[in-house]
Amino acid sequence: MHPQEISRCFTAVLAALFLSACAATPPPIPVDRGSVAAGSSVTRGGTTTLHLLGQPLQVGQPLPAATLVDTHLQPVDLASLRGRVLFLSIVPSLDTKVCERQTHLLGEAKLPEGIRRITVSRDLPFAQQRFAQETGFTNILFLSDYQQAEFGKATGLLVDKIYLLARAVAVVDRQGIVRYLQVVPELSHLPDMEKAFAAARRVQGE
Repeated sequence: MHPQEISRCFTAVLAALFLSACAATPPPIPVDRGSVAAGSSVTRGGTTTLHLLGQPLQVGQPLPAATLVDTHLQPVDLASLRGRVLFLSIVPSLDTKVCERQTHLLGEAKLPEGIRRITVSRDLPFAQQRFAQETGFTNILFLSDYQQAEFGKATGLLVDKIYLLARAVAVVDRQGIVRYLQVVPELSHLPDMEKAFAAARRVQGE
């Protein structure tokens, strides 16, 4: 084969590989800027409406006491974490791509050291531990609400019928008061993490 023909074939192969890689790139996950009230309802897939069960969490009110379980099966009372600014990232399940992305954003964010990063889900502690080991996010405290959904019921974030937690982010100040809250209207969308990070930095600086 003539050298020019070889060059054209090689270029064609590279172009085909490039185009196939572009075609395989997954679409970006939508980000919701708005919020619904805890204890109201969210959608799944844009069509199915699911009610949120429990006592609604509200900005300006104390974060309710609730006992969760860490990745070592040790109970953790949220009330015991007062004294530091808390960034709560609440997800339905770490085994989904949206929850995985939300948690990566939390782990990779440039936040002041005084802010405690916490991920809460109803995944088993073993699944949370595996996720933490695979991602290497040692800066996140993973807490599970798998036992009695105590956290979900205490915050109005327990999703009816599927009994997972709604997708949400919350910032809690050193006195245990909720200062920022977004409950994502559509379960398959991401929260506005940058806005939440800005709120956490603002509270930390007070």
